[in-house]
Amino acid sequence: MTEPSVVTTVQGRIGHLLLNRPRALNALDQDMIRAIAQALTAWRDDPAIHAVVIEGAGDRAFCAGGDIRAVRDAAIAGEHGMIRDFFVEEYAMNAQIAAFPKPYVALIDGFCMGGGIGVSVHGQIRVATEGAQFAMPETAIALFPDIGATYVLPRLPGQLGMYLGLTGARLTGADAVHAGLATHYVLRAALPALRTDLAEQGAAAVAAYAQALPAFSLAPHRAAIDRCFGQDSVESIEQALAAEGTAWADETLAGLRRMSPSSLRWSFDIIRAGATRELAACLEAELDLVLLVTRHADFIEGVRAMVVDKDRKPVWGPVSGVPGRG
Repeated sequence: MTEPSVVTTVQGRIGHLLLNRPRALNALDQDMIRAIAQALTAWRDDPAIHAVVIEGAGDRAFCAGGDIRAVRDAAIAGEHGMIRDFFVEEYAMNAQIAAFPKPYVALIDGFCMGGGIGVSVHGQIRVATEGAQFAMPETAIALFPDIGATYVLPRLPGQLGMYLGLTGARLTGADAVHAGLATHYVLRAALPALRTDLAEQGAAAVAAYAQALPAFSLAPHRAAIDRCFGQDSVESIEQALAAEGTAWADETLAGLRRMSPSSLRWSFDIIRAGATRELAACLEAELDLVLLVTRHADFIEGVRAMVVDKDRKPVWGPVSGVPGRG
C-alpha cells in the first residue's frame, strides 16, 4: 500500500509529524496541508500531548516548498478555484501553527524553502543542522515570499529580511539561527538521540543539544545589506548595490537582475507593508496577492523554467503590475 504523505504518530509525550514525500523533497501538496491541520486540531487539547515535532523523511530535505508545479498546472487550466483552495488552506495551517498553544518543534535538515519555512518558522522551536539550507526563492519563479513571510521577514535584524526575500539567498543552518529563522543549532548526528529525548522529556530536551554557533557568514556584508536593502524602491536598491563597488554587491545585483522584475516589485511592496501588519493581516494580504500573481505570465514562465523544464532560462515580460491592479 502507498504510504501516507504525512505520517502522524504519538511517541511518548509528543505528537510526531513526518513529511513523507522524500522523492519530491517533501514538497507540500493539499493532502499534506490537510493532514498537518487535522493532527494539530486533534493534539491541541489532548492532555497526553505535551509538544509537537515535525521533520522530513529522507536525507535531502525537511520541506522544499509547496507543490508549485500543481499550482501552475491549475493556472494554465483556468482552475483558479483550486488555486484559491490550496493557498487558503496552507495559510490557515500557517496561522494554526503560530497559534498552537503547546511547544512546536521543527527538526530541519536539508532543504527548507518556501512552504517548508511556513511549517517551521511560526513554531516556537526551530532546530537547524549543519546540513540545513534555508531560502525564500519565490522571485526566481515570479511569485513572492508568502506563508506569512511578509510578517517574518521585516522582523529579522536590520534589512536581512528584504535581502533574503528579494534575492532568494540561501542560508546554512547556523546562519539561519543568526538571522532569526531558526532558534537552535544542532549537529545532524545528534538528531536520533534528540528525537528519543523529545519523546521522553518534551521540548525542554532541545537545550542540551544546542551547539555554539560558528560565525555568521553574512557578517562582513551586514552594513552593506542594511545600506542597500533599506532603500525605498527596487530601483534604488539596485542603484545602491551598483555604487558599492564590491564583489559581493556586484554578485548580488547580478542575481537580482535574473529575477522577474515585476516579482521583485510585488515582493518589495508586500514585505515592506508587512512591517506594520499583524500575522493575520499579512496572510490576508498574501492571499489577495497570490490569487492575482498566479494569473501573471511571468509566474507561468518562471515555474516552467525553474521547475518544469529546468532550463533556468526564463524569459520575463516587462515590469508590470499584477492582473487586476495595473
